[in-house]
Amino acid sequence: MKIRCAHYTHRLRHRCFLFSLSLLAVCLLKLVHIKVTVRDGVYIEPYGITAALSGLHKQRYDINCTAVYELDPVEIGKTLAIRRKAIVDVDDDSTVSLTSDCQAFIRTRGYDEVPVLEAERGFPLAYSLVVHKNAPMVERILHAIYAPHNVYCIHYDQKSSPAFIKAVQNLARCAPNVFIASKLESVEYAHISRLNADLNCLSDLLRSEVKWRYVINLCGQDFPLKANHELVAELKQLNGSNMLESSRPSELKKKRFGFRHELKNVPYEYRRIPVKTAAVKEVPPHGIEMFIGSAYFVLSRDFVDHVSSSPVAKDFLAWSADTYSPDEHFWATLVRVPGVPGHIPRSEADVTDLRSKTRLVKWNYLEGNLYPACTGAHMRSVCIYGAAELRWLLNYGHWFANKFDPKVDPILIKCLEEKLMEKRKYVQTSY
Repeated sequence: MKIRCAHYTHRLRHRCFLFSLSLLAVCLLKLVHIKVTVRDGVYIEPYGITAALSGLHKQRYDINCTAVYELDPVEIGKTLAIRRKAIVDVDDDSTVSLTSDCQAFIRTRGYDEVPVLEAERGFPLAYSLVVHKNAPMVERILHAIYAPHNVYCIHYDQKSSPAFIKAVQNLARCAPNVFIASKLESVEYAHISRLNADLNCLSDLLRSEVKWRYVINLCGQDFPLKANHELVAELKQLNGSNMLESSRPSELKKKRFGFRHELKNVPYEYRRIPVKTAAVKEVPPHGIEMFIGSAYFVLSRDFVDHVSSSPVAKDFLAWSADTYSPDEHFWATLVRVPGVPGHIPRSEADVTDLRSKTRLVKWNYLEGNLYPACTGAHMRSVCIYGAAELRWLLNYGHWFANKFDPKVDPILIKCLEEKLMEKRKYVQTSY
């Protein structure tokens, strides 16, 4: 018996040794990978997050955002030098870790210290965030627009990664005025599912105890250009009207809703998109006159409440189900229907993206004409902004902008965060 026990103990120790050795090898490989990644790249932490908190060792870069705003050539040169390096960004798991302890997360990121004026408190806002990747960026957007008296609905794509889903669920768990949409879509590009995602959030927001006055929708590459108190001051001037693009469609755009579209697999980026068929669509219901715009809106509560119960809106939504990118004509058209709250008369001129303050987007074919050249990079004709555009972005007059990417220019996003936090602090010290 003693011999058998000794033999068993020896085998157990041998197995434990082999397991420990294997575990050590895996850890060493991970450490080597992290060292290589950080050594060859640069990580710029968000404003208010230290490198120690993010868990990454980084090379120190001191950037003066005021000098970037003033277009100081030396400081702009520093941002360009950083961009020539491999930009390291934290992953979704880092946000899961950051939000695992809610009290520490709220305290560290300052969600419990956002100054609010009485004028803001009496004019709460609602947000619909439709997102599908890059949890650290989603948290940065939420942090930039956050106020304790507002309400925030997050809709994540059902196809999102488990780490991303866990991260946004943690965000909702940590803040009492942030919640996940009660109904989730598997969102496909230019498909009715994208519009339904916002509608799901709007339905939930109408049931919220927060009596918000306007609702704003955002995606994961947007960023605010105004502090909450500035936005409230401008929204009050709307006097119940809505702010969104609404223009008469070109012949090319008419094809988006003039023919039936079918969701099909495609051998390129989006994999599944609505594809035009030869079948001509019937005319829109209720004699609706079509207008086009963008997916982005700033809508009054009265308008959203009306749309949620309107047979016209319900029939128009059903009619739009097999069109291309219905979110780019649904709101633009309904806001022109006579009698809706805050409607825009059909006879009124087009509301272009330059007139609508909802979103500042820079198209490459208009650069050098309507606005200065993109200093970042382009994605499908849209500019991903660079740091040299900080001043232009903040002074153009729009409320939000698109697109931002920390891997294209992390300095710009950090400087926008810093400028917005400065405005918050100014409010805190001035009242």
